[in-house]
Amino acid sequence: MKKKSNKTMTTPADVETPQVFAVEMKSGKTKFNRRDFLKAAGVATTAAALAGCAPAPTPLPVPTSTATRMPSQTPTITLTPTETPTPQPTLSAGQIEEACKNLKAHMDWMFSLALSRDGNLLASGANSGTIKLWSLPDGTLLKNLEGHTDAVETLVISPDDELLVSGSQDYSIKLWSLPDGELLNTLVASDSVHTLALSPDGKLLASNARDNTIQLWSMPDGKPLNTLQGYREFIGALAISLDGKFLVSGSHDDTIKLWSLPEGKLLKTLEGGFRDAPVVKLVISPDGKLLASSLTDNRIQLRSLPDGKRLKILDGHTDEISTLAISPDGKLLVSGSYDYTLKLWSLPEGTLLKTWQGHTTMVDALVIRADSRLLVSGSDDTIKLWSLPGGELMGCAFDLAASPPEAQGVTYETTVSGKTVQFTQPCGAPIPLGAVCTCNCVAGGYLPSGGGGGGGHYWYPN
Repeated sequence: MKKKSNKTMTTPADVETPQVFAVEMKSGKTKFNRRDFLKAAGVATTAAALAGCAPAPTPLPVPTSTATRMPSQTPTITLTPTETPTPQPTLSAGQIEEACKNLKAHMDWMFSLALSRDGNLLASGANSGTIKLWSLPDGTLLKNLEGHTDAVETLVISPDDELLVSGSQDYSIKLWSLPDGELLNTLVASDSVHTLALSPDGKLLASNARDNTIQLWSMPDGKPLNTLQGYREFIGALAISLDGKFLVSGSHDDTIKLWSLPEGKLLKTLEGGFRDAPVVKLVISPDGKLLASSLTDNRIQLRSLPDGKRLKILDGHTDEISTLAISPDGKLLVSGSYDYTLKLWSLPEGTLLKTWQGHTTMVDALVIRADSRLLVSGSDDTIKLWSLPGGELMGCAFDLAASPPEAQGVTYETTVSGKTVQFTQPCGAPIPLGAVCTCNCVAGGYLPSGGGGGGGHYWYPN
C-alpha cells in the first residue's frame, strides 16, 4: 500500500489581471513564465486535440503592459470573432509532455479511475479519500466528493451513467448521484473494500473485502444479498460477464473462481497456472468469450470463457502488472505495470503492438472510452490521456490546487458547434482567435512537506 502524502498547500499572494501569452521557445523547449488561473482545473491541450484540430491560427500578441493587482470582480478579455472558431492544437507532442510534467490531478496517490459509458465524465479516487469528477474531453474539474475517511481503492459507474459507486479502506461503499455528485447512500462492508464490479444492467454489485470474502448487493437500494466464501487469501480482482450471468474472481491463493449470478453459486475453480503468482487483475472482453488476468510474475494469461481454458501467455513486462483494460470494441488490451510502462496488445491474438513509458512510477489504473480511441491512465498523483491505437500523449487532467508552484495554467472559452466550451492549457500556449480569456495565469498552490507557508485551498470552483 502506498504511503499517504505529506504535501502542504500555499495561497498565492496576489492575482493578476488577465493576460494572454504566446509560447516562447528557448533551446528547443517551451519556456513558461508567470501564469494564471481562475477556474481550477483542466486538460493540457487535450480538448483541442481530441476535437479534431486544424492547424493553429496566428496567436494573439503578447501584452506589454505590466500586470496589476486584480480588484474583487473578475475581468475578462473578450474578442469579437469574424467566424465561429474551432479549437486548435497549440502545443507539439513534446511540448505537451513538458507541460504535463508538473501538473497534478490529486494531492496524494491516486488508486482508481472510472469512465462513464458516454465518455463525458471521469471519476478518480485517491489515498486521502477524495473523489474528483472531471468532464471529458475538456478535462474540467467539476467537483470534489468528500465523505470517505480513507483511501478510495475502487470506482465503478452504472450503465445509465447516473450512479457512481466507490469502495474504500474505511470499510464502506458509497453511492453518489451523477453528474451532481450528491451522496445517496453508504453501505457498511465487512472489511476494507479493494474491488467493485457492477452488472451490465446495474442491478447487482459485487465487492471484495480484505477478510477474503465477496459480498453481493442489490442496486440501487444497497441491500446485501449474499456473502461468497471459499478463498484462503486476499481477493485481488473481480469482473462480471457482459451478459451478467457469472462473476469471475481472482485471489492471492493463485486461483480464479467462476460464480453464477445472481445466486452466487461456485461453478468452477481454475488454477492460476503458476505457483506463487497471485492474480492481480481480471478483465472480460465485451463479447464475454475472453478473460485476461494479470499475475505477479509479470505475465498476462488469456483464457476462453466460460470453460476457463488457457489460450495464451503474454510476456513483456519486467515487473508486476498492476492494471488491465480491454477496449470496448474488443480489439485491444492495455496493461500497466510497476515497470512504469504501458503495453498495447491485439486481441484475440495477444500480439504486442506498442510499449511506452507513460509515467514516472507504477501505473495504477486504466480506462478506455466507449469509442476505443481514448485511453486514460492514472499513476501516483497524475492522470494522462492517450490516443488509441497510436499511444500518443493527448494531455493530462490537472488541478492547479494540487500542483506545485512551477505548474501553471490558463483557461479560455470558445464556441464549438454553437456551444460555449471551456479549455484549460499550460500558460504560454497561444489562445485561438475568437476565444474569451476567462482567467489569469497563476502558479499551482501545492508545496511539498516543509516548503512554503502552508494553508489555504485556493481552487475556485466552476
